[in-house]
Amino acid sequence: MRLLVRRSPTHPRHPDHEPELVFGSLDDAEALRRLVRGADAVVHAAGLIKARSDAEFMAANRDGSGRVAAALAATAPGARLVHVSSLAAREPHLSPYAASKRAGEQAMAEACGGAPWVVVRPPAIYGPRDRETLTVFRTVRGPVVPLFHGPEARVCLIHVDDAAEAVAALCAGGPFGRTLELSDERREGYAWRTVLDEAARAVGAAPRIVRVPAPCLRLGGAVAGTAARLLGRAPMLTPGKAREMLHPDWSSAAERQPPPEVWSPHIPLRPGFAETVRWYREAHWL
Repeated sequence: MRLLVRRSPTHPRHPDHEPELVFGSLDDAEALRRLVRGADAVVHAAGLIKARSDAEFMAANRDGSGRVAAALAATAPGARLVHVSSLAAREPHLSPYAASKRAGEQAMAEACGGAPWVVVRPPAIYGPRDRETLTVFRTVRGPVVPLFHGPEARVCLIHVDDAAEAVAALCAGGPFGRTLELSDERREGYAWRTVLDEAARAVGAAPRIVRVPAPCLRLGGAVAGTAARLLGRAPMLTPGKAREMLHPDWSSAAERQPPPEVWSPHIPLRPGFAETVRWYREAHWL
């Protein structure tokens, strides 16, 4: 196994699977060629989830994807490319992030030549070491939790272990030249109230969940985005992110999932949340 890294990883490594490290970045053509040389399969999962500008998103998520595919086409044309995108790419009009992920898929497909490729769009991924969904578990420990969605809104989720198994399975075989979506067993997604209730159950809390008008989240995104621009920072909450969060349909149809003979999810939401909370507590994150 070979990894492209900008610095030595702090994540503990398994002694039986010590990776070879290639130091570089997505704009380093020589490092990318060293990364893919002799590979049977290449997983491209790098990218930005927050940026200071639309141009920063495009430079990493679009141009970086094209460079990885071009390096593969030139150096390992027989390798299989698994491009890990995002479910947000299905709705590129919602945000600069979503637009950059869709553009990255297109750049990859155009640059990889005849190499077999498959795009994987995961939904929100949760599990040990994830700092983004950690915010949800911290929030539900409080006395009051805001809910910005109506009961009809749906969101898919997937545990990190299931997502990793899907990517590994698609490296070994399965369809190519297609865009696939991932989810746990509930492809139709969950009501946001269900997600908050299950998160509260996992941490042993019983907060009051209060419906808050969607314009409040839009206002928060506008204020946070403006403040971050003035300070030169890359914010997580922006007007675009608010539109993503308020989008009513992040479900996934069966025909967009990997074939069941290739991969199927194994971790339901409740035990997945419970296992995640145990890890957070053991790591003193929660």
